[in-house]
Amino acid sequence: MDIPWIRGRVAAQAHVGLPEGTVEEEYARNGFFGRYAHLYRTHAPVGWSRIEGPLKPRAFDLRRLETTGDWLSSRRAVLGNADVKLSLASVNAPMPFLFRNADADELLFVHAGAGRLETDFGPLAYEPGDYLVLPRGTAYRLSPTSPSKLLVIEAFSELSFPEKGMLGQHALFDPAVVQVPTPEASSLTADAHGEFELRIQHRGQLTKVFYPFNPHDVVGWKGTLAAMKLNVRDIRPVSSDRYHLPPSAHTTFVMRGAVVCSFLPRPLENGDPAALKVPFFHSNIDFDEVLFYHSGEFFSRGGIEPGMLTFHPQGIHHGPQEAALERTKKATRTEEVAVMLDTKNPLEVLPAAGACELNDYWQSWRSSK
Repeated sequence: MDIPWIRGRVAAQAHVGLPEGTVEEEYARNGFFGRYAHLYRTHAPVGWSRIEGPLKPRAFDLRRLETTGDWLSSRRAVLGNADVKLSLASVNAPMPFLFRNADADELLFVHAGAGRLETDFGPLAYEPGDYLVLPRGTAYRLSPTSPSKLLVIEAFSELSFPEKGMLGQHALFDPAVVQVPTPEASSLTADAHGEFELRIQHRGQLTKVFYPFNPHDVVGWKGTLAAMKLNVRDIRPVSSDRYHLPPSAHTTFVMRGAVVCSFLPRPLENGDPAALKVPFFHSNIDFDEVLFYHSGEFFSRGGIEPGMLTFHPQGIHHGPQEAALERTKKATRTEEVAVMLDTKNPLEVLPAAGACELNDYWQSWRSSK
């Protein structure tokens, strides 16, 4: 049994009623589920004057990435490890081939654009805010009706929904809002040779397979595995009127060594004037934290706009910026839409990210006083 020790000046309830003149840091193992200590400091742990060495908070303006080419050649991998890889990709015209990822499940988040996703199971229309889930081995193509930009998370394990525990099976989103396709004729046409092309990614390499018929020839299917769609507007985030919930309360997908969370419009903690309305300071002891900003204004950050991404690696603090603390004193809700990827194993910053890094991001916590 874990028995909490109490020493010095502390808050009786985590994230509520901090001792005068202090800030709170959550120092915890296994994300927000393991042993913990709340440290009440007289200075914010992000109040550094200099950082020497590679470990620092990082940010990237993905709008600067050149994502020209077809669906595969346009992909720009930004972060990755043995469990996941995160890329940005664009598609501006119907794919002239099918693609099958034999290495990973794919989670596509539609940042901009609309169109049709064709899969072995049938088609799904897509629009901004859609999560598109493609199990490993699904042959698919995108046929945009407007230029489309998507965040691509490759999961090298099975992607699934989280257990909802005491919240009940209809919390966050009712499983009935998840959409799956119905078989329908594919719009893919033969090439000049009368063939249909399927590109397969296996162990990071591409193989081209050609057929004299359209491989999307499924006329019916049944089972518990399929391509799926979930839009963020159908997610109903949990909240507490008197307590700031940890990011794990917003988990949308789980996989080996990582989770994806959705931060969505919701009321802030208005029921107790002493309750924190912004994330508490923490240093990510066991997880790397990545946030992609889709729309709105992220309430704990300044200078971050839709299309940007922040990366807070394990071992160095982050938390609300000074301006955010001031803004939330009068704020009653947040209108942000952001996708978070938390990984248990450290992420590598991949070469494409260098072209769009905001090198002074680590300085954004400096006090203006």
